[in-house]
Amino acid sequence: MKEMDLIVGPRVPIELLRKERKRFMLPTVLLGASALLLLISIFLPYWSMTLLAPQYPGGLRIDTYVNRVSGDVQEIDGLNHYIGMRSMEDAAELERSLSFFIIGAIALLALGAIYIHSPLAIFFAFPAFFYPAIFLGDLYFWLWNFGTNLDPKAPLSNAVKPFVPPLLGTGHVGQFKTVATWNIGLYLALLSSVLIVVGLYYHRKAYKPLMEEQLRKSASK
Repeated sequence: MKEMDLIVGPRVPIELLRKERKRFMLPTVLLGASALLLLISIFLPYWSMTLLAPQYPGGLRIDTYVNRVSGDVQEIDGLNHYIGMRSMEDAAELERSLSFFIIGAIALLALGAIYIHSPLAIFFAFPAFFYPAIFLGDLYFWLWNFGTNLDPKAPLSNAVKPFVPPLLGTGHVGQFKTVATWNIGLYLALLSSVLIVVGLYYHRKAYKPLMEEQLRKSASK
């Protein structure tokens, strides 16, 4: 068997494809849907935080996308300035500038798994599976970095101890309360991860028998 055959895997005979179309369409649909959801998530907020305090009865809110932060950014940055925290615009500059390209490439790899009929398809699909965890890990790093590296020269630097805002749930910073929530973009990315796992399961069911048959024929030559 040629090395390329081991990588790409066996082709599906036309007769078998016509006879068992659902068997081969299912992993294609699942992996394709996973890639599509990941692409759609680019344009939706991933993480939100609401800052609550007596002087802000309606709260201040920010929505974090993969490439920007929107909402009451200036107001919250103004408050953070007094405790020595840097502006949110300074966080994850590299990640935000490359996010469209990185997520697009991950989605294309997931699509590529459709055309790989060998166990190597898992390596094409797994970047999409791990992406939500990577996003949350990077977000936590910046929350930790900004919350624990406060400017000691700030006017109220002594009033607040270093802190790490939560990824999910309620936190407290002085007299303020923060409420962090996951948003629709992240949920779509998580759903994409689930579809990757299910898609790879049906991918294996569809193509493993053909791969084994191809190996047997190669061994008998």
